[in-house]
Amino acid sequence: MTGAPATTGAGPAETGTGPAVTGTAQVTAADGSRRAVPVRHGVRLMPDLRSARVGVVGMCGGNAACGTCHVYVDEAWRAALDAPDGDELYMLDELESRTPASRLACQIVFRPSLDGIELSVAPHD
Repeated sequence: MTGAPATTGAGPAETGTGPAVTGTAQVTAADGSRRAVPVRHGVRLMPDLRSARVGVVGMCGGNAACGTCHVYVDEAWRAALDAPDGDELYMLDELESRTPASRLACQIVFRPSLDGIELSVAPHD
């Protein structure tokens, strides 16, 4: 782990294209392998995780409507994330594999303070 982040606050909520400035998410993929995935600042995590082929599907295109981008956020990083909104909470409530660590990658906007965030791809329900 690279250390817990210090601040919160979201940037633009882009979902497909964005700044070239990148950081890294440490991801335990659906197959159990561990990978450092480059992610763009100011962009939601789902598109970059999907492109990295770690098991995130994102069938709904980032609308918090399918749960196929369900991830578990390492405990050290949870407080750094903005609280989930009502739509995300509703979708998470529908998932059998939900835990206190559950979030939807399509709702997490990556920012410099999240560089090194540790995530595990949840099993698909």
